[in-house]
Amino acid sequence: MDKIIWKPSQERINQSNIIKYMDFLTNNYDVKVRDYESLYEWSIQQCEDFWRSVWEYCEIIGDLGNGTILENNHKMPGAYWFTDSKLNYAENLLNKRDSTIAIIEIGENSSVKTITYQELIDTVCQLQSSMKRIGIGIGDRVVGYLPNINETVICMLATASLGAIWSSCSPDFGIDGVIDRFGQIKPKLLFATNGYQYNGKSIIITDRVQNISNQLQSLIDVVIIPYLEEELNWSDKDFILFKDFLDNKSDDISFERLPFSHPLYIMFSSGTTGIPKCMVHSAGGTLIQHLKELILHTDIKEEDIIFYYTTCGWMMWNWLISSLSVGATIVLYDGSPFFPDKNSLFELIDKTGITIFGGSAKFFSTCEKNDLVPMKTNKLTTLNTILSTGSPLSPESFEYIYSKVKKDICVSSISGGTDIISCFALGCPILPVYKGELQCPGLGMDIAIFNDKEREVFSEKGELVCKSPFPSMPTGFWNDPDGSKYHKAYFELYDNIWAHRDYAEIILHKDDNNIITQRGVIIYGRSDSTLNPSGVRIGTAEIYREVEKIEEVLESVVIGQNWDGDTRIVLFIKLKESFILTSSLHSKIITMIRDNTSHKHIPAKIISVQDIPKTISGKISESAVRNIVHDIPVKNIDALANPQSLEYFKNIDELKR
Repeated sequence: MDKIIWKPSQERINQSNIIKYMDFLTNNYDVKVRDYESLYEWSIQQCEDFWRSVWEYCEIIGDLGNGTILENNHKMPGAYWFTDSKLNYAENLLNKRDSTIAIIEIGENSSVKTITYQELIDTVCQLQSSMKRIGIGIGDRVVGYLPNINETVICMLATASLGAIWSSCSPDFGIDGVIDRFGQIKPKLLFATNGYQYNGKSIIITDRVQNISNQLQSLIDVVIIPYLEEELNWSDKDFILFKDFLDNKSDDISFERLPFSHPLYIMFSSGTTGIPKCMVHSAGGTLIQHLKELILHTDIKEEDIIFYYTTCGWMMWNWLISSLSVGATIVLYDGSPFFPDKNSLFELIDKTGITIFGGSAKFFSTCEKNDLVPMKTNKLTTLNTILSTGSPLSPESFEYIYSKVKKDICVSSISGGTDIISCFALGCPILPVYKGELQCPGLGMDIAIFNDKEREVFSEKGELVCKSPFPSMPTGFWNDPDGSKYHKAYFELYDNIWAHRDYAEIILHKDDNNIITQRGVIIYGRSDSTLNPSGVRIGTAEIYREVEKIEEVLESVVIGQNWDGDTRIVLFIKLKESFILTSSLHSKIITMIRDNTSHKHIPAKIISVQDIPKTISGKISESAVRNIVHDIPVKNIDALANPQSLEYFKNIDELKR
């Protein structure tokens, strides 16, 4: 690959936060780093100094204390960070009291609601008082079944201010999906809505909320935040409206400062292969990681307006909300990214002045498939950074963004996950962008690629691992007292080394003197869904990359099917309207894959289906398809946005021969 597609200007480099941070290190730590590569090396070799410096440079509000920064520094799990420190996550996000805009909320109907930083803290204060009144306190679980709106942020911040633990699901989750998540953590308080909008339709969920609240026996109260204008018909008189729940006579807000490792969020795995895992993330680990990623890697500043297309059921929502700690403005959007037209989100950039825009790799590939050319239809003058995650951003999508969206822009493909509520590899404002690569490993993240012999390799595909502890590791799983589920999830493959289960590669870029200048990262897909025909490991993204080039194909999913004592590759494709899978199209797909990968990548079967299952966060569910094909039940149908699509994969005659 090895093709530079964009370089930052010297002016952009000079004005970046990361350059200012390097000066800070020189002045305060006597560390003279000359570039990102030397900074990265220092950050993993001197990790305690590094993370202390992040606390100081990012001006985290709290008591740093005099204890050790990292205890048990060679043990995973078992490492403890900032052992004498105390902080409150909400206090760090509500450190600004003025009339600048904190949040811009926009729905499908294009209505705009704004809330200033002063209004935000005032409302959080009122809600905090009400929650105290009903007995919510340290360690209690508070949950939201809500769209991506201002009130969702307010509920989370009020919860965090008290030292309670927040968890949320978007309202497109079905009843079983919600109970499978919230039922495990026994919440005391539920914030819910009466419905949501998607693709021009209003979906009323009052019956769902009633059913969920009846099943969650631990609840002491249910607070309703109306989103739709339809009249509310609740059979339970104990439900209370959000506006009536707020305490309008509350005093000034207070913040419960607690240990660095105190729980902030409970996040859930996708749950397509069983009951979702409940990952507990600490307030300190989440805050310091997000500040590092937002300030140093994303280069966010107080004057920025940042947007990520997400729901409150995906970790990118949590990541986005942390931008408030910088004093920036966040944009919340709830609804379809392509309503009322395919260009809606790009119009959102012009309407609100977004400077940092985030979406999924699927979003950008869909824009390309629909022949959108935003640089012709939109101004995009404020936009300087595009972020992409959820799945690998293909080289073609890199080219699409630079040729059809905006030329002078930093495109940062980022990768990590709910497991770490952050990133292992992401962007950097002072590095060039290589087509198809994530720009660099994250500072302080000691990542490597292991081959089948457990040896670290470069420019070779293998298992993505992290060799040293990092602050945003989960503190554990809920209802896992002996830590066995936690250990099995990440440490079963290698002792004392985090195995992330991504199939990846690290590319070393060097200058004329053979000195490393940059470590690009390529993600090929989940290693637990890696294809193994005849023992050859193939990442699913390698095939997707080629199939997405085919104009007739809208999207695809590829799996390995157990066959005749081996594994054969099966590719399912969803075609654009009016196209069918002809022999010529079949040959076109085969040729594209063979010519750009190898003959080992060629599917044994290519089958056209009407739809492809996706999780609620928009990721294609390879595991659900694989299970259906092998007659294994998909245990958590409610984790899928379109569970009806599974019917298309049942009893396919072509898979029996």
